[in-house]
Amino acid sequence: MKIQESAENYLETILILNRRNGYARAIDIAAELEFSKPSVSIAMKNLRENGYITVNSAGHISLTEKGAEIAERIYERHTFLSSWLVELGVDPAVAAEDACRMEHVISAESFRAIQEVAARDRASRK
Repeated sequence: MKIQESAENYLETILILNRRNGYARAIDIAAELEFSKPSVSIAMKNLRENGYITVNSAGHISLTEKGAEIAERIYERHTFLSSWLVELGVDPAVAAEDACRMEHVISAESFRAIQEVAARDRASRK
C-alpha cells in the first residue's frame, strides 16, 4: 500500500517517540518535527480515520498493526541508508537528510540490492 511521504514521516516519528519515551503525543510529534500543533492534529485525525494509529484517553498515540508495518519499514530504510552513506564518507548530517528523502522513494527491490552489496562489502573488509 502506498501512502503519502508526510504520513510515512508521522508514522516513523510515532515509532521513534514510543521507543524513546514509551509514549507519543501530538505535542511531542509537533516538537520532534518542528511542525505546528494544528498541522499535527489534522494529520493525526487522518491517520486515525485511515486505521494507522489509535489515540487513548490520555492522548497517547499508538500504531496499529498497519501503521507499525509502514513505520518499521521506513525506519529500517532510514537507519540503514544513513549509516551506509556515512560509511561511504558522507557527513552524518547530510547522510541523515539524504536518507530521509531516499527512504520514501526507493523500491523494495533496489533497497534489498543495496543491502546485499553493503553486506558483501562489509564481509570482504573483515
